[in-house]
Amino acid sequence: MIGFLVRRLLTTVLVLIGVSILVFLIMQLVPGDPVRTMLGQAATAERVTEVRHQLGLDRPLIVQYLDWVLGVLHGDLGQSLTLSQPVSSILFPKLGNTMILAGGSLLICLVIGVPLGMVAARRQYSVVDRGSMFVALGGASVPVYWAGLVIINIFALKLGWFPTSGMHDTRNPGGFDDVLVHLVLPSVAAAVVPTAVVARMARGSMVEALHGDHVQMLRASGVPERLVIWKHTLRNILPPVVNIVGLQAGYLLGGVIFVEVVFNWPGLGGQLYTSITSGDMPMIQAGVLFIALVFVVVNLITDIAVALLDPRTRRAA
Repeated sequence: MIGFLVRRLLTTVLVLIGVSILVFLIMQLVPGDPVRTMLGQAATAERVTEVRHQLGLDRPLIVQYLDWVLGVLHGDLGQSLTLSQPVSSILFPKLGNTMILAGGSLLICLVIGVPLGMVAARRQYSVVDRGSMFVALGGASVPVYWAGLVIINIFALKLGWFPTSGMHDTRNPGGFDDVLVHLVLPSVAAAVVPTAVVARMARGSMVEALHGDHVQMLRASGVPERLVIWKHTLRNILPPVVNIVGLQAGYLLGGVIFVEVVFNWPGLGGQLYTSITSGDMPMIQAGVLFIALVFVVVNLITDIAVALLDPRTRRAA
């Protein structure tokens, strides 16, 4: 297990280095001049050159990259070009809000997706199985922003059960209950696709496990069906289910960006959208790096969890 952890940690470090290089270079290739965007089109060429020198944008790319990486390692993500504030002071609170939304969506995904797949597998080829998998296939094909608009139209505008946007009531901000009420609709919208994917994976793994030789032997030996399902079969489906849940957790970080824009949720996605439209390169770089970092860490945790559940995967890694 120690060797597996060392290999995975080294791989994670290499991936993070590659991600940092890609994020930096992609931002350099984006059309437009961030300095011109910051100063406005009326700025003189001399003023643009002066500001470019102050920001260090006239230095070689390798020097800019190394300075940026060293700054990131020391917690300095640069200065926002449009807000004139440290990027870290703007993004860290918004990253927390995004994690709240992603966590709520992941909880919905686990509570609905895994049981739905297990029930469908136990009743294979029944109306329940075909109906649930048809719904899951439709859910996996739905664009997340469209799902958000439909959910707002039904549960907020027509039924009036939940607020349409924001994280707090602007007229009378409350505590945890207020956040929870505002969290319901965006969490459901973000969870539509991951829940469908997890349900289909859970069903496939459960069907394969139920047809395994060991399960047939247990049934032939008179072991109660309840014990066959919860003690033996569930243990076999956990590794693939945990793996797909980890991948969907990473997907949620990308999916909630669109949800945050639709529901006006004050998270990282909304800030990234604003920064992209205004050409705020330091903010975009830091935001994309945050998402990539969380995605890599989540996958590392997932790999470790799968290795603990299924020792065979340690040798394959």
